Amino acid sequence: MPKKLYDKEEILDTCLSVFAEHGYDKTSTAMLAEASGISRALIFHHFKSKKDLYMSILDRCFEKGSKVIAFENILDNEDFFEIKDKISAIKFNYYKENPEVYKVIMEAFYNTPDELMGEIDSKYGKMIEERDKVQERLFDNVPLRENVDRKKAYKLIKLTLDYFESKYVSELVDDSELNECIFENIIDERNSFINMIRYGIQK
Repeated sequence: MPKKLYDKEEILDTCLSVFAEHGYDKTSTAMLAEASGISRALIFHHFKSKKDLYMSILDRCFEKGSKVIAFENILDNEDFFEIKDKISAIKFNYYKENPEVYKVIMEAFYNTPDELMGEIDSKYGKMIEERDKVQERLFDNVPLRENVDRKKAYKLIKLTLDYFESKYVSELVDDSELNECIFENIIDERNSFINMIRYGIQK
């Protein structure tokens, strides 16, 4: 009996490459089976459907990425803005070293296939909310001027951070590789906007 029948991790690695190259909609089960060197029946011995296989790959991408970024190890007494820069750099380097993971993550969250929208939203929406709570908790340590509403201040900072994340993604959407110069320029621009919010613009 073929060894790969039992090698679920190897199937996930191989199919990650196929999804990264072709995208979810253009990837067929026949393509996945051919790349894995086994029959479709054997692939679906492990995974119920193409959607189930893709979601399993996405789970694995997140699991590995979470270990690298280690959100749970962020200390409450660390500086919010330094942490944001640190996380951005860690994420960039992780995706640079794992371009196929990057491509699948970008498709899943920034160009979500119609068939997967509901499942991705319900499965990962709560996780993203939990990460936002960690960041908001860190922001609680930022000293603010008297009478500044902390929740509104955090919302303003988050809107700025989200804008630059979207800008970064849009500038790289057609790139086959992550461009370090684009990343550094956007981080510099992001920080200049953040500093204007932090320190004020009126003389």
